[in-house]
Amino acid sequence: MRKLFTAGLTAALMVLGPVPCALPANAAGGTSIQPGHILVKFHDDGAAAGALHRRGLEAGADVGSTGARLLSVPAGSEGRLIDALSRDPAVEYAEADQPVAAFTSDQYFPRQYALQNTGQSFTNTAGDITIPAGTPDADAVEAWNVTTGTGIKVAVLDSGVASDNPDIAPKVVARANFSGSATKAGDPVAEDYYGHGTHVAGNVAATVNNTIGVAGVCPGCTILAGKVLDDNGVGSSSGLANGINWAVSNGAKVINMSLGVRASRTLETAVNNAWNKGAVLVAAAGNGGNQTKIYPGAYTHVIAVGATDNNDAKASFSTYGASWVDIAAPGVNVYSTFPNHPFVLGTQNNRSQGYDVGNGSSMSSAIVSGAAALAWSSHPGASNTSIRADLETTADKVAGTGTYWAYGRVNAQKAVQ
Repeated sequence: MRKLFTAGLTAALMVLGPVPCALPANAAGGTSIQPGHILVKFHDDGAAAGALHRRGLEAGADVGSTGARLLSVPAGSEGRLIDALSRDPAVEYAEADQPVAAFTSDQYFPRQYALQNTGQSFTNTAGDITIPAGTPDADAVEAWNVTTGTGIKVAVLDSGVASDNPDIAPKVVARANFSGSATKAGDPVAEDYYGHGTHVAGNVAATVNNTIGVAGVCPGCTILAGKVLDDNGVGSSSGLANGINWAVSNGAKVINMSLGVRASRTLETAVNNAWNKGAVLVAAAGNGGNQTKIYPGAYTHVIAVGATDNNDAKASFSTYGASWVDIAAPGVNVYSTFPNHPFVLGTQNNRSQGYDVGNGSSMSSAIVSGAAALAWSSHPGASNTSIRADLETTADKVAGTGTYWAYGRVNAQKAVQ
């Protein structure tokens, strides 16, 4: 029996209060126009009066320094007037005045640079850990304009998923235990007493816009919770192989493995079987800070994921090597879910009230798994080969691409398109 180890979660206590976040409401399913107004920009302001007069409109207010004007129009006529003005030679463009509202009410979403990196910085409640401002980039939020992953099952083969965190527990649709840890009286199968699996699962599919906690990369996804690590975070290659088989049998489109083990022919066979049945498999590259291969990440049919920080730089701890690490994703100070009951993974985390930051390629792997699930949702007729290609070929070629990893940092927005 070969022992598994988690591919890293060194978490620091970070319990933060809510901060408002304004984003386009159409991405959240709100109305697509502001009634009674449209925006128009003219090629020549001298021709504006005639174009407006012909349609019974008056010149509106300038919109900052954009050159556009905000016109008042009869409610219900917005679309018709936009079409008519768009055909007028004097008009450069006419468009709806889009409503802006909070994209998500999730309490800690503004800390989730892994989903939306606006260059934000933040400090934990105790004031002893500050996350410096990062580099803005494309991220999962833009992908949600296309899909949130509804109907896609992601298997999280880990230490289980906590049943008492309301942000992720409702997303679990099946549970199984391959870890050797006995299920305690009154607990569901695959309860998480280590903490790692709950954090990973939250990164994949935590519920969006429910006023609490965080959002997952694929908030429409559901979770198959396969417990392959025991209550101390240790498992076996046989348990993982059984978990992979169970995941495929239960309809997993993506299998996330934020863990590592030495090479095993049995495990490799399980991986190949899952691939041949159409699943996308994703695994952490590890936290050794070197180029040593770990498995299952290093197997041909698994996407191995290294870790970056919020400036798209390689995390100091991340295992690397473009010969076998395929892609990168955020893995430093990544905010996600934890159990609300005591758990083993660091005593300070037991004060986290269900949410905290985590560090490791474990988090990176989960983010790529969420992006893979989004890609499946937007390309329902695709194959696992094409989904993998979508992820890898659309990755942003950040510093280290071709050296630390083969393709770049995952870009969910591009992958779904």
